[in-house]
Amino acid sequence: MKITSTLLRHFLAASCCLCLLGASVAQASSLDRLHRFVQSTQTGKSHFTQLVLDKKLATVQEANGTLEFSRPGKFRWTYEKPQGQLIVGDGEKVWVYDAELKQVTVRKLDQALGSTPAALLAGRNDLEKFFVLKDLGKRGSLEWLEATPKSKESGFELIRMGFKGDLLDVMELRDNFGQTTVIRFPDLQRNPVLSPDRFTFTPPKGADVIGE
Repeated sequence: MKITSTLLRHFLAASCCLCLLGASVAQASSLDRLHRFVQSTQTGKSHFTQLVLDKKLATVQEANGTLEFSRPGKFRWTYEKPQGQLIVGDGEKVWVYDAELKQVTVRKLDQALGSTPAALLAGRNDLEKFFVLKDLGKRGSLEWLEATPKSKESGFELIRMGFKGDLLDVMELRDNFGQTTVIRFPDLQRNPVLSPDRFTFTPPKGADVIGE
């Protein structure tokens, strides 16, 4: 799986949206879960599975791996299958390493994220300034929240987050091209101790570096 610019926006949005992993009191709405967790969660870690669906909801890509994040603006996506790839946000820059191509792409964090959900959720808590938030209520076993970007340049139509108990179970990100990315987190840990080294990156010797 090659990392396209559209998919990269999805990865970055998801990594920072994990700041929303929903601790709440009983019977709290998904909006309550969102705001409480933004205030109380600084780090997280989980395995993940990822599906990319086309307009007809047919699967066009599958991937899995691990994710670690530390607010604000630090995250580490490690793709184990189908190919080894790594995305690291160090708080200032985003590094994308393709082991097969021996290539590193680097961009400033704000330029890489732009007006995507990641730019907001990685650093600030004024969610309603950038999103229209809607509590969708309970559907099946999950409590659902929908976030619609106010900016037409965000690249996303909407993001949905499904909470099970006090943790995020699934995210659905629908882009402006009609694709939907579904990411599931089966074993999310909230506020684990993570080494700062997990959010640094040094290009491997011999790798081509593209960007800043």
